[in-house]
Amino acid sequence: MARNFDDDALRRIRDANELIYARKRDADERIYVVTTNLVIDAQEKLARRRRLDRIWRTGWAVSWLSLLTAVIGTGTAALTTGDLARFVLGDLICGSLLLLSLLALVGVHFAGRDLPTLQRAEAQLASAQESLWKQKAKGRPDLADRRHLYREEVTTAIEQYQADSRKYRRIHNSLQTLIMIGSASTTTIAALDTGKELTWQSVTLTVISFAITVAAMFTGYYKFRERSYFLQQTADAIEEEVNAVTLGIGPYSEFGDVGEVEALKKFTQRVEGHRNEQRRRQQQLDQPSDQAAPSSQPPAA
Repeated sequence: MARNFDDDALRRIRDANELIYARKRDADERIYVVTTNLVIDAQEKLARRRRLDRIWRTGWAVSWLSLLTAVIGTGTAALTTGDLARFVLGDLICGSLLLLSLLALVGVHFAGRDLPTLQRAEAQLASAQESLWKQKAKGRPDLADRRHLYREEVTTAIEQYQADSRKYRRIHNSLQTLIMIGSASTTTIAALDTGKELTWQSVTLTVISFAITVAAMFTGYYKFRERSYFLQQTADAIEEEVNAVTLGIGPYSEFGDVGEVEALKKFTQRVEGHRNEQRRRQQQLDQPSDQAAPSSQPPAA
């Protein structure tokens, strides 16, 4: 049978293939958007659950601390003076704190009714992130695109290091403040304590000495200052690499615009080196002090 040159079957097949490809691409984009929204929603739920859990733990701690303070203070007043009314102001303050903490616990309970538990929220986030990673992997980006993505994602690592550094610095400063104030208070109360009987000075001296000992133990064991120093050092080093590769200066000045692929390759290697160094320091800090110590100690405060 002779071929009809007016037949446009090839063109129609090509158009159909292009239509199928366009529809598939649109479907993948919609799936990517939906998966990204699921990740964002899971992150928001996890952040809310963690925030409510912190408030819950703080409320319970304040409740028990207020109750114990009221009992110990009333008992001390009864033993030292025989008059329970001597601690009535302290009882009122402790009762107010107890009431406020209980109200906070009730508010947290009602606010978290629609939220999953912490373990379930973490599992949902991990599942959503895995789905998003699989969706990204379907696109099969080339090496240059992956390096571009890595350069953009490094910002998240910098922010995480800086946030952890601020957290450990805040904890260290709080404990250090407690040690200094406690030491001064201990000296003052010890000077005021002139009798051997059980007085409010001796009880307060004992409580402050215990708090100082606990704070010193936590500071020496967890090494908050060292963790803060090394995390900030790593964040600064990675930020310096980002600025250098963006502006084309320092170790990346030799590549120029035409050598961006090689610059990104070197940038990836150097950033991974900084992150591996931070992981090694973290492992050394987690070991007992008599087994290992970080290669470089932070400067004295």
